[in-house]
Amino acid sequence: MFTGIVEELGEVVKASEAFLAVRGPIVTSDAALGDSISVNGVCLTVVSVEGDVFTADVMEETYRRSVIGKLQVGDPVNLERAATLTTRLGGHLVQGHVDGVAEIVKRTPAAEWEEVTFRLPEGLAKYVVEKGSITIDGTSLTVAHIEGDEFTVGLIPTTLDATTLGRKQVGDPVHIETDVVAKHVEKLLQSAGSLS
Repeated sequence: MFTGIVEELGEVVKASEAFLAVRGPIVTSDAALGDSISVNGVCLTVVSVEGDVFTADVMEETYRRSVIGKLQVGDPVNLERAATLTTRLGGHLVQGHVDGVAEIVKRTPAAEWEEVTFRLPEGLAKYVVEKGSITIDGTSLTVAHIEGDEFTVGLIPTTLDATTLGRKQVGDPVHIETDVVAKHVEKLLQSAGSLS
């Protein structure tokens, strides 16, 4: 479980069809075998740590639901260690289980912030609500507006500087994780409907 508060920008140092190696001095400072680290919103399990680089195995399901397989050496990635019972919950409850890949469709800069609009993959818009939380590349954000399959968030200078979202361009893909509570409520309502 994560909070969606990115701890540092890491760097991909090796990538293959089966694993990913990432440099991240903060997240590796206390990392051990079996720990979970969010990489652009994808929960990966640490299999080794050497200095400030950790390695994680990557499953076919992860490649299918994300763009982790398209990362190249040198690419920056958002990193966050798993939350503990004493972690401040500055964002929201994030599982690190990507629901799909969205696309940036518009960036609108303003004096002190920037609005960014994303197009959701089919089937995810029903889980996104105005003023609700959403995770984009592992970053906890608040939905400012949603219309159809497109939604907009506002990015403050800190988010633009401290995450990959400040570097992404129109057309770039991003990982989306919707609120898990919405998915549970939907399933409960479907189950209740089948009982009546």
